[in-house]
Amino acid sequence: MEQRFFDLNIDVYVPGRWYLAAPTNLAGEEIEDIWQFSAGRPVELRERLRVPVYRPGKPLDFTTAGPGQIPIVNERVASIFRELAPDDVQIFPVDVEGQTSPYFLLNVTREIRCIDDAACKEVQYFTKDDVRADKAGQYRSVIGLRIDKSKTGGARVFRLWGYFIPIIVAGDLKEALEQTGIAGGRFDEV
Repeated sequence: MEQRFFDLNIDVYVPGRWYLAAPTNLAGEEIEDIWQFSAGRPVELRERLRVPVYRPGKPLDFTTAGPGQIPIVNERVASIFRELAPDDVQIFPVDVEGQTSPYFLLNVTREIRCIDDAACKEVQYFTKDDVRADKAGQYRSVIGLRIDKSKTGGARVFRLWGYFIPIIVAGDLKEALEQTGIAGGRFDEV
């Protein structure tokens, strides 16, 4: 049976959910390149990070932090990724403001060029005349995301080339996360 894939996103409909701000160093200073955690590549993290709470509320098992939508997960979720996708992620311990239980920054280390443009409802690309001419040829918007599963090469979790927002997870990883009762995550088939 062909592997199914899902976009793992935050569930904004969790009543009273918290929202996290961009990670900082322990002194509260911005880190140099916050977008490195959305690039689909391994990173070298030299210091532990702190994640401030932007809007207090119910702590979640999976959420994202700051404008880069950096995945922040609890121990249960981190252990699923460690077990089922160890070659596709880096997991860094972080201090989440007000929390004593362990939380982790989940860095997805794979980027795959596999968006199926023809199967998506709509795709728009940056052009050289855009405000972000440096992104020419990359995706500006994707509606009704669909991927070409034949191009995933056995990856269990990955980012999409030219469109950093989605975190794509394999169906068995989705099922394992759902079995933990994951709070804060939503899965949309792609």
